[in-house]
Amino acid sequence: MRKTGYRFNPETLSYDKIEITWRKKLWVFTKKLFSTLSLAVIIFFIFAAFIDSPKEKALKREKEEILAQYRLLSKEVEKLDGILKNLESRDDNIYRVIFETEPIDASIRRAGSGGVNKYEHLKDLKDADLIIGTSKKLDELSKALYIQSKSYDEVEALAKDKLKMMASIPAIIPISLKDPRNRVSSAFGYRMHPFYKTVKLHAGMDFSGAMGTPIHATGDGKVIAAEIQRGYGKCVVIDHGFSYKTLYGHLSKYNVKVGQKVKRGDIIAYMGNTGMSFGPHVHYEVKKNDRPVDPINYYFNDLTPDEYEELVAKANNTGQTMD
Repeated sequence: MRKTGYRFNPETLSYDKIEITWRKKLWVFTKKLFSTLSLAVIIFFIFAAFIDSPKEKALKREKEEILAQYRLLSKEVEKLDGILKNLESRDDNIYRVIFETEPIDASIRRAGSGGVNKYEHLKDLKDADLIIGTSKKLDELSKALYIQSKSYDEVEALAKDKLKMMASIPAIIPISLKDPRNRVSSAFGYRMHPFYKTVKLHAGMDFSGAMGTPIHATGDGKVIAAEIQRGYGKCVVIDHGFSYKTLYGHLSKYNVKVGQKVKRGDIIAYMGNTGMSFGPHVHYEVKKNDRPVDPINYYFNDLTPDEYEELVAKANNTGQTMD
């Protein structure tokens, strides 16, 4: 039942019936509708500001899980970086020391990767520091792993060369001391020259013996000279590689030719008395980087410790050289 509206008329002191037009009805309806919609919008924004929708809640959970995974990934990268640094330290301080090669400079191992703007597109992201930091660590780790992999390839090649080097280093006495006629007659160092009667550097060791005593190559190598040289008479020079050369002087006869490859222990010549020689002997030199070094430091392949000490004592008791 519709309610009828009345309005008091002070002139007639009576109530007049209110006649409501359709326009007024429309206006009232419009005001009520606007008020309702406004209230609904306000309530919506209040809920939206303080209460997440199920979809927003799901997205926030997903974001937190991603950030948690980033943090875990960053920690794992740090652990792997620690393991890699340990491998780099072993590589520089053990493997490369063993194979006598220079360590890799830290500026090469840990050089930056990419340009200055490589991470520019990440700066506007939320939690950009975490994402950029992890990305940089991954890039650095990737490059360091590549450098280390190449280093191990080099170490592997050095290991293979080491076997060849051990066979090439002059490591035996050029004559057999088991023959009682053979002995060390002069050591490396400053000695009295038998002809000039002045103190000069004797750049090798002299071993005396009988004419024709076999002379052996002290390491694998290639003959680069078999000729008469001033002061040395007939001599043989062997290039052993790895910066080593040996010279055998005052020979009577050659047993090798230039260009011939020899193995340690091969007979390359025979003892003689050619050149400036005071008697039958072989003058033996070892050169490292073309500089003479004391051969007595290289007799580690065919002498026991006692025999080596005896040889050193005999060499130190010699005063005048034989050449």
